[in-house]
Order: sequence, then structure tokens, then C-alpha cells
Amino acid sequence: MRRIMVVGCSGAGKSTFSRRLGAALGLPVIHLDRLYWRPGWTPAPDAEFHAAQREVIASDAWVIDGNYGASMHLRLPRADTIVFLDYPRRICLRRVLVRSLRDLGQDKQAPGCPERLDPEFYSYVWRWPKHHRERTVRRLAERGAHARRIVLTRPREAEEFLRRIG
Repeated sequence: MRRIMVVGCSGAGKSTFSRRLGAALGLPVIHLDRLYWRPGWTPAPDAEFHAAQREVIASDAWVIDGNYGASMHLRLPRADTIVFLDYPRRICLRRVLVRSLRDLGQDKQAPGCPERLDPEFYSYVWRWPKHHRERTVRRLAERGAHARRIVLTRPREAEEFLRRIG
């Protein structure tokens, strides 16, 4: 495991899991939110976002957290491992709500992007299992069939996985 993608619904804990995995394996961790979002929650132009990803994936070792399905085709061919945090909706939605309240006004996801109460985002998390999960699974199968796939369906499975790695 040297080039690892961590994917899953918002609120599954991709960023925290990725940091811990990167620390356990001694690999650099890249958070796609930090490459995509500009101050004020302004998206990066696609060309810049894709160029930043190409630069990262050109290296020999990384843990990348985030879905960004429209650019997944860039990362999947280089990944040797895909970790899918495939958690139930209720876990992800609860975590997103707690994070929003706990970190309100703080720039934790990306510089200049303070955490906020965002009903549209909560709706996205609620719809993710039905509207986005299958598309993600399909992309992983189409372009990531060569990679080792690890599907974790509960936070305790993720904890056990990290314990075995560390």
C-alpha cells in the first residue's frame, strides 16, 4: 500500500481516517477539499484542480482523501489501494451535523472556508446512499479494478483496520 485513495460519503471520517493511515504507513496525506476549495467556498477551476491532482499522483506514495467523482479517473489508474468507508447514512449525517456545530466558523476543511450550517450539504449527505454511492461503486469497478479494495462498513471496522496497520 503506497498509493491509497480513501472514498465515502461526507461525514464518514475520510479525512481523519486518512491522517491516521498516513501516519501509520509514513505516507503523505492529501485532502482533495484543500485542493478544490478557494476562500469563501469558491471552487477551483477544473483545469487547476486537475493539474494539482496530477502533480500529487505523479509521486510514488500518497494517501488521498475525497471523492470528487468527476476527477476520479485521474487518481484511480495510479491507486494501488482503495479504502471505501461505506457507512450507513445515519452515521454520516450525525457526524456532519456534529462537526458543523462543533467547528462553526473555523477553517478546518480548507483555508478561508469556515464551517457553516448548510442545509443543502445535509441534504446531499442524506441523498448520497441513493444518488451517489452507486456511481462511486461503478467508477471504482471501471477504473480501479486493478487496485486492492477494502470496504469498511462501520467505524469499529475502520478502527480495527488501523490498529492492524499500526
